[in-house]
Formats: sequence, structure tokens, C-alpha cells
Amino acid sequence: MAVCAATMPRPPKAFHEYFLQDEKADIVLRDTHITMAHGSGGRAMRDLIDAVFVPAFQPDSMEDQARLMDSALQEAGARLAFTTDGFVVSPLEFPGGDIGKLAVCGTINDLAVGGARPLWLSAGFIIEEGTEIALLRRIVASMAQEAQAAGVRIVTGDTKIVERGAADGVFVTTAGIGVIPAALDLGAHHIRAGDAIIVNGPLGDHGAVIMAARGEMALETELLSDCAALHLVMASALQAAPDLRAARDCTRGGLATALNELADGARLGMVLDESALPLRDEVRGLCEILGLDPLYLANEGRLVLFVPAARADGVLHALRGVPQGAGAARIGTVVDDHPGQVRMKTAFGGFRIVDMLAGDQLPRIC
Repeated sequence: MAVCAATMPRPPKAFHEYFLQDEKADIVLRDTHITMAHGSGGRAMRDLIDAVFVPAFQPDSMEDQARLMDSALQEAGARLAFTTDGFVVSPLEFPGGDIGKLAVCGTINDLAVGGARPLWLSAGFIIEEGTEIALLRRIVASMAQEAQAAGVRIVTGDTKIVERGAADGVFVTTAGIGVIPAALDLGAHHIRAGDAIIVNGPLGDHGAVIMAARGEMALETELLSDCAALHLVMASALQAAPDLRAARDCTRGGLATALNELADGARLGMVLDESALPLRDEVRGLCEILGLDPLYLANEGRLVLFVPAARADGVLHALRGVPQGAGAARIGTVVDDHPGQVRMKTAFGGFRIVDMLAGDQLPRIC
């Protein structure tokens, strides 16, 4: 499946509208579960695409490539940003999201933290034989809703069917393209000693939700995943601090891994204040029960920002003005000492090293 992009996104639909099939979809797809025939390249595959993907993504054509045009590409000095990712979360649906929402938001966020305005996504689906088509419809509808809400088009894609037991339901791969304005250049090499370290909200919600949703440990929680697109968070931060240094989304490996990567790239040290870390009581409790460190829990709607100290209050005020930044907090400072290392001032007044995650606290998280 490949489509051409329009220059402007279509108005968002309500979620339930993606389930309304036209007469053609009603006629061509009577199967309730995926079969190997849906990957054959023949009539069954085309019927699946016409009934499930076309109504949600609304392609402009069915060519083998997307042809892209946007006025931002004409600006002098503008640069393309390009990213790719894969999503294998288990379970496929969880409180606050699903693999479809995760795929769109995760790809948008990888572009946004580099200062890019996200424009276009691709989506490839590896679908296991026996998967419920109703589940696939929900995933695709979720993707379409998130993309349209963010002003992004899913412009090309592909489907592959694999034998039962080979894919654990549905895997999604994405690529994303955005445009970085001419004067903007974010990166670890811009970080300076004295810079403030800011996060946009409570940490570890996604990881905690996935742990509970798997039902393997008899855990119960009312938490929702923090899964969200962060382009508006970045736009607000950049408006408040045009000299913002760097940003990184805190996904696998959590905040600790993101900070270690940036400290290494900047060749500077970082000091966190444990008392300033925004953590929900439910996340603290789950981590205490299981012996986990919340700094390593995955997030899917959290980023860490580095801004000049004089801009910190303005950035916090700006972030708190958008829903995904309501819980923003300043959590630490960049220092000249211990380059490449992250340390945390504990509640007891001492310091401990916050190292890169070694191993995997929880697999199949995103």
C-alpha cells in the first residue's frame, strides 16, 4: 500500500467514524481473522487493504510511492529530518493507548525533539495469521486519529502476513519525515555547564501501565500510559527559549538512559535532585514492590529539555500551558564535574551514580 500526500491534513474524525465501513468494504471483507491469503498479493490482500487501511488513512492514490510537497520545503535553509522505528509492545492494547497510537506518537516525538515539524509518516504492518480483524481495525483507527490530530499524514505503507506464532499479533514499523527551520540546531554538543534540566511531566507511567496490563504479577492500577505526541510541547519550549540547547524523548531505558546518552555527547556531568523528580505514588509503589528504579522505566509522552538557567522559569510556565506539559518540573543541572556521568543527590543528602541501563527491566515495552 502506498499513497500520495496532500499538502494539507484532512479534518480529524471522531474515533468511532473509522469503524464505519462503506458498501464496498462491507462486501469485500467477510473474514473475521487474518489468514495467510491476506498476504498473498491477490484479491484477499487487496480486500484487506480496501476495507481496513484505505478508509482510515484516506490515500490520494494507490501508487507505489508517496509524492510529497509542503511549503516548508521551500524555505531557504530548511532541512529535512528523517527517522525510523519499530513497535512490538505487549499487550497490543493497554490503558491509555495501543500499538497504533504508540507508533504514531513515537515517530512524531523522534522528529519533534530535533526541532522538526512532523509532516509525513509511513507504516508497515507485520500481522500474524489468526489475528482478529476487529483488533486490526482498532489499531489502524487509533493511528489515523493520532496522526490527524497532530496534523500529520500517513502517506505510504505495507502489509505482510506471517504464520501463526511468528509475530505475536501485530508488529508496526514506521518512518517519519519533518522539516527543521533554517536557524534551528539542537543537539548534545550545544549543552553547557549551568544549563537547567527539565522534564514535561511525571515519569514512568508507560512502563508501570505495561507491567500491570500484562497480568503476570497480579498488579492493579488506575494509571494510564503517558503515550502522547509532543510536538506542541517542543513548540512551546522553543517559543519560550529560542536558544534551547537539546531535547530527547525518554522511551526505552527511561530518563536515566536518555541523560547518560546526552551527558556522553556533551562531555559534561549532570546532577539530578531526587526530591524534584515528578513521580506518581502508584509508580513509586509498583517500583518498590518489584525492586525497580523508576528512572529506567519507559515513557512514551515524556521528554527532557536542556535550557539556559535564565530561561528555566519561562520554559516551565510555557510547558504548563499545554496538556502534555502540565506536570513539568526542573529536575537538575549540568555541571563541569564528572564529564559523561549522571549523579543524583538523594533524599538523604548523599549522591549516587545514575548509570546507563544494563540489561532490560521489562521487555516488549514499545
